[in-house]
Amino acid sequence: MTAKSPHDYKTAIETSGKDIYSEIRVGDDLWIPTPDLEFLLNEGLRSLDLNGLALRTRSKVVKEATCRALGYPVPRSFKKVQPRFTGQQLDTYTQKSSNLQIWNEELSPTRRYAIIQISSEDKIQRVKVVSGQELVRLDTTGTITKKFQARLDIGSESIELISEADTPSVAPHVRANLRISPSISPAENPRAGFLMPITEIAERLAPLIGQSFQDPGTDQERNRGAALHKLVCEALGYSRYEDNGQFPDVRHQLLEVKLQTSPTVDLGLVLPSSNDPLDIGPSGEPQFSHRDTRYVLFYAKTNGTTVLLTNMFVTTGADFFNRLKRFEGKVQNGKIQIPLPESFFDR
Repeated sequence: MTAKSPHDYKTAIETSGKDIYSEIRVGDDLWIPTPDLEFLLNEGLRSLDLNGLALRTRSKVVKEATCRALGYPVPRSFKKVQPRFTGQQLDTYTQKSSNLQIWNEELSPTRRYAIIQISSEDKIQRVKVVSGQELVRLDTTGTITKKFQARLDIGSESIELISEADTPSVAPHVRANLRISPSISPAENPRAGFLMPITEIAERLAPLIGQSFQDPGTDQERNRGAALHKLVCEALGYSRYEDNGQFPDVRHQLLEVKLQTSPTVDLGLVLPSSNDPLDIGPSGEPQFSHRDTRYVLFYAKTNGTTVLLTNMFVTTGADFFNRLKRFEGKVQNGKIQIPLPESFFDR
């Protein structure tokens, strides 16, 4: 099957007769994968001049430009629905500052958020599209309305393979003894025939137990996680490390990597056992749900200088709570504030 270009999706929508509220399932021919969605929005919105426009007018102009960029007809008026672009599960947010504010609604793990960077001259510079699951990782304030958590109790075994096999949705697409080409990035979408079995993932990562790396500091959890992520990519056979901030971490292997120095595991906005679909590939490739994701959890000890990996747990999302105990914490707040890192639009 010939891969679609971003403009193929736009043309298909233009000729479909559908509007922004028409339902489209993830993986359907009219569902625009996130990288292509981001490309079309950057192409259609970049350099758009918003100077002198009132906030409501600015919002309307941006939504109209978004319709045209994606191939949709511009409606006479925009319905007050969530998300605004219902068919593509998309909302738009314009940002002149690095403080993203979302009012009176929770982040949705399956929604796409187009964060639009505005220059000091009120021109659109760049658009970054992320999921709610990715946005919650940037929250450092604890004001997200709802987060799922679980407890990991350490047993006597240093390595535990919780899932003996992949889910039925993944199993037909795995290949044992997979050799990864140097040209392949760990951030690429998973493809049929290019997924290792979960048992092989466990085998390749097992030698990491007992290894250590420099601790960047107790307030540097993201950098600490990145150091582990690099080790994981190398152990799996990738020639380079790459992380675009998307879920799951090693997207090419449908693998989420978690580093634990305490028993409480933060799961963000979606349960690993969820049947919600992942926006993870174009039509024609396998479509997976969160429950199909493979998880590797490393438990570690740190003395403030060095992080030592002591335990490893490998499971599918479907089996996650066969071993870990789920609990849920809630914080109520009318406004979610998420500070965007300086590198947000560069990733």
